[in-house]
Amino acid sequence: MPQRHILVVAHTGRPESLKAAVIVGRQLVDAGVMPVTPREEYGDIVGYAPDLVGIQVLGDDVQLGDLELVIVLGGDGTILRAAELVRGSAVALLGVNLGHVGFLAESERDDLTSTVQRALARDYLVEERMTLSVQVKINEEVVYETWALNEATVEKASRERMLEVVIEVDGRPLSSFGCDGVVMSTPTGSTAYAFSAGGPIVWPSLDAMLLVPLSPHALFARPLVVGPDSVFAVEVLSRTQGIGVLWCDGRRTHDLARGARVVVRRSPQPVRLARLHPGPFTDRLVRKFALPTIGWRGPHDTHDHETHDDETRDADIHDAETRVADIHDDSGPA
Repeated sequence: MPQRHILVVAHTGRPESLKAAVIVGRQLVDAGVMPVTPREEYGDIVGYAPDLVGIQVLGDDVQLGDLELVIVLGGDGTILRAAELVRGSAVALLGVNLGHVGFLAESERDDLTSTVQRALARDYLVEERMTLSVQVKINEEVVYETWALNEATVEKASRERMLEVVIEVDGRPLSSFGCDGVVMSTPTGSTAYAFSAGGPIVWPSLDAMLLVPLSPHALFARPLVVGPDSVFAVEVLSRTQGIGVLWCDGRRTHDLARGARVVVRRSPQPVRLARLHPGPFTDRLVRKFALPTIGWRGPHDTHDHETHDDETRDADIHDAETRVADIHDDSGPA
C-alpha cells in the first residue's frame, strides 16, 4: 500500500497553532500517515516536539503531487498562505479555525481530533472556488503576473495622496475618480476586504466577480457585480500624485507607477476546499457573524431541524460584536 502524505500548515509563531500542529502530526503518525510540513515550519515543530520523528519537508522529501490533503491550522490568513504553497496542484485544503471569524475554515479548534479522524477516513467533500488571474501592464507590456483567491486591490501607496484611476469593464471605460483604492474580488472574497468596503455578499456557488471602490470621490462609484467571463481593468492615471500599490490576498504586492494598468480576469485554476459540513451558505453566514435570528419560524417541516437551541443562539449573539470587529485579524499574511 503506498504511503499517504498529508501536509500540515500552521502559524507556528503562535503557541496555540504550534501545539495544534504537533497534535495533528502525532495523530497522523499513529494512523500510519506521513505528516509533511513546509520547510519554514519544520524547525519550530521538531523543536517543540523532538519525539515527533519522521516528519517530512515539502519540496525536499515530498512533492506537491504526492500530497493527499492539506490540513490548515489557523485563520483565513493561514489558509491563504497554504493555498499559495500548493498553487499548481489539485490538492484540497481542510481548514481548522484557530482565528476569529475564519470564513474559509471548515471546523473549529474544539473539533480538531474528529476533523483529523475524518480526514484520515477521507470523509469529506471537495468544492472548487474560483480565483483571479492578475496582470500589471505598462504600455501593453506585462510586467507582473500573480493570482488571488480573495481579492486583488489597487491602493494608494501614501496616506496623504489620493489615487486617481479609471475603471474599465470588458475593454470599455466606465468611470474615473479619485479614491483610496479599488477592490476586485471573487465571491469567496466578498466576505473579506470587499465586505468591509461596503460591497455585497455573494454566495460562493455563484460564478461572478466584484469591483468595490474604496472611499471614492465620485457621483457614480457603486459596487459592481459582473459575470465570470468579464474582464476588469484599473488604470492609474497620470494626474495621480505619487504611486499606487497592488495587493493580492494581502500577501503578494507590486508597486504601480502612473500609467500602470491592472487587468483582472477569472483564472482557469481554482482553489479546492475540503468540506465536512456541506450545509447552506446562509447557515455559515449566521454562524460566523453570529447574526441574530430570534423570532424566525420558517417552513414548518424544517423549523426543528434548522434552528439553534436557545443556549447556543444566546451564545452566538453574545459573541457577535467581537467576531465582526475582529474580521480582519487573520485575513492578512501568516
